[in-house]
Amino acid sequence: MGEVILKKEAVEAYLSGLFGREVKVLGVGELGGEVKPFEDVKGFGYGKPFVIEFEVGGERKQAVLSTVRPGQFGHEYRSDRAAILLWQYEAFNKLPKHVKALDVGAFTKDGRLKSLGDCGEFFLLTEKAEGVLYHVDLDRILSEGKLTDLDRHRCLALADYLAEIHAVKRDEPGLYIRRVRDLVGHGECIMGLIDSYPPGLDYAPEALLKEIEHACVEWRWKLKKKTHRLSQVHGDFHPWNVMFKPGTTDFMLLDRSRGDWGEPADDVTSMTVNYIFYALRAYGHLEGPFKELFRSFWNRYLARTGDEEILEVVQPFYAWRCLVIASPIWYPTLAKEVRVKLFNFVRNVLKTDVFDLGAVNDYLEG
Repeated sequence: MGEVILKKEAVEAYLSGLFGREVKVLGVGELGGEVKPFEDVKGFGYGKPFVIEFEVGGERKQAVLSTVRPGQFGHEYRSDRAAILLWQYEAFNKLPKHVKALDVGAFTKDGRLKSLGDCGEFFLLTEKAEGVLYHVDLDRILSEGKLTDLDRHRCLALADYLAEIHAVKRDEPGLYIRRVRDLVGHGECIMGLIDSYPPGLDYAPEALLKEIEHACVEWRWKLKKKTHRLSQVHGDFHPWNVMFKPGTTDFMLLDRSRGDWGEPADDVTSMTVNYIFYALRAYGHLEGPFKELFRSFWNRYLARTGDEEILEVVQPFYAWRCLVIASPIWYPTLAKEVRVKLFNFVRNVLKTDVFDLGAVNDYLEG
């Protein structure tokens, strides 16, 4: 993120489009300072508002152009900063006596100013991936009770991929802390999932949900000290976001979520919890082909990364993912005994300082 660069012709073109008539730009200056004749401006840092003086329809006007400074407090990503400005544009004009918002927009890569003021909901257009979602493999294994060699190779390919992307590190402690904070408090994560559970569930009573939430807050304080672990991540690496090309170990990924950087345990737990989930539905515990996949994935990942420390941080990430798959919203037909064992797993894992790969079935018991 560099500096704001304003070109006079670009500002005039933008304002002319906004007002629907020719606009002549007269001057520019820092808010609270002197407005000077406009020349192409470079040096107004992001987050610093400045005044543009212009003439339209024979009337001289001034407007303030504001951006948001990158940094902590939830401003790390460009999407964070965009969300703030989009909200301000919608909210400023609803409150009596508040300064009016004229427009919201963006700087283009070639220095133009683009209006977004008439936008409603946003959308994303992507290419179409070809292949079959990985959960189809797991559904087949659940039905047939056995693995093929391709199943084994695909499991290892997924572990290898995570080892590769997680090898890319970044030294930005505040961003790691933000991701840990989001894990606990974000609407899509632990507290959001807990709030989505309807009251009166015998397998998820309020006391149990409060216990889990309190334990996860304790884990947040443990993980905050692990900022050296900040790594490139996918953020939602589960079997419904992985698409394999038929008959191969080649795959494409869908729906990366919640930021480029985070804790590697996020991706590892997102995938491996599903081996536990499918095994519970098949056997009532981690057994058979899904136990083999679980152990193979973990063994391969640890061998490739040497990251034994990950076993000291997976606990709240497993809790989050279990809250998803135990949810009556996402899995309304899931057997009660499976939900109960998932909550057992959450409670027991959150009490464990080092996750024991060989103790999963112990964690699943009450």
